[in-house]
Amino acid sequence: MPESIDHKTVFSLLEVSRSIQKTISDRYQSLYWIKAEMNKLNHYSHSGHAYPELVEKKDGKVVAEMRSILWKSDFARINKQFLELLQEPLRDGITILFQAGISYDPLYGFSLRIVDIDPAFVLGELEKEKKESLRRLQEEGVFLLNKQLKLARLPKRLAIISVETSKGLSDFNKIINQNPWGYRLEMTLFPALLQGDKSIPSIIAQLANIAERADSYDAVAIIRGGGGEVGLSSYNNYHLAKAICIFPLPVLTGIGHSTNETVSELVSYKNAITPSELADFLLQRFHDFAIPLDQLVTRTIDGARRRFEQEKDALKQLSKALNWQSKQPLQRHRLFLEDFHQRLARASAQKIREQHTALQHITQLVQLSDPKRLLQRGFSITRINGKAVQSTKNLQPGVVIETHVLDGHFTSTINDLTHGE
Repeated sequence: MPESIDHKTVFSLLEVSRSIQKTISDRYQSLYWIKAEMNKLNHYSHSGHAYPELVEKKDGKVVAEMRSILWKSDFARINKQFLELLQEPLRDGITILFQAGISYDPLYGFSLRIVDIDPAFVLGELEKEKKESLRRLQEEGVFLLNKQLKLARLPKRLAIISVETSKGLSDFNKIINQNPWGYRLEMTLFPALLQGDKSIPSIIAQLANIAERADSYDAVAIIRGGGGEVGLSSYNNYHLAKAICIFPLPVLTGIGHSTNETVSELVSYKNAITPSELADFLLQRFHDFAIPLDQLVTRTIDGARRRFEQEKDALKQLSKALNWQSKQPLQRHRLFLEDFHQRLARASAQKIREQHTALQHITQLVQLSDPKRLLQRGFSITRINGKAVQSTKNLQPGVVIETHVLDGHFTSTINDLTHGE
């Protein structure tokens, strides 16, 4: 009961709490379906209970926050449903539609007791984000930018974004490093988180690091192990997908799943279902170059060997015929043979030189195709928004350009522009 102090009616804290408890209990007697982001799951394995931290955000800011309770038996049942439908357990950072009772405890305060979570709603939210990201990228005209880049004929220098302990990365490295043909790739790891909301800024930051030294690499590979739709939700993020779209090097993805491609995979230069398939794709590039070259060398050697054998047989036959001729014809034929032998040697040497020259030309073409050699000769590469400038037709004063030289790059602004004939 309230007491009177200086003619004032005073309630104790417990009385106020119990009044609130009764009011809420009388008012909220049903279960309610509520949508919120599960910022943190807070699952305790020793008890089996979870205490999800629920928030609602608007324009990136938290506008509501509430604690909740998910008892052990309910958690086990709901988590099983997620594993069956999404191939992923309950985790932090997903928007959920849940059924809960509303209660107030004088000691522990206000809370929601979660009794059910709809896993199908989570899938719907992921699909909604995917469609929105695709729409924005297409409207901005950047969706196909990375796909339109040219991948080096021999992509030897790879920047890899992954986690060092990733099984997908381990499979990728095993296939590349143990290939039976002896192909060698230079691979540099840029560690990043690959799952959850924090993976988005982590991967973007590493893309920015690689872009600063883009001349040192032929391509970027984003590699992770397998996972369900929920675990891959960050790859539908607009900001991550756009970073891939406008990246100055081809981006290759192998993030380990077989259905429902994410936005990041759709905009990348090459998407492989698994890291192992991505490794096979790179090795095939080397095959496509090496096999025709090996065949040319083999044909050249075999052709020269057959020619020598043919001429050798012809000389043997001619020598047998000369045994039946007189001394004078023999002398005449000997001179003929010497001359024939010289011409044969010259022809064979010329043939070998021609084949050797052809091989040298092929080697030079391969070397000349390396942008670094062009830069070493004093040339430079000018880009606008990551795309090489090949004509002045679409340029105008005031445009900022980025110029790459052998030892770095710099930006400048066009002040004057002269078009050629």
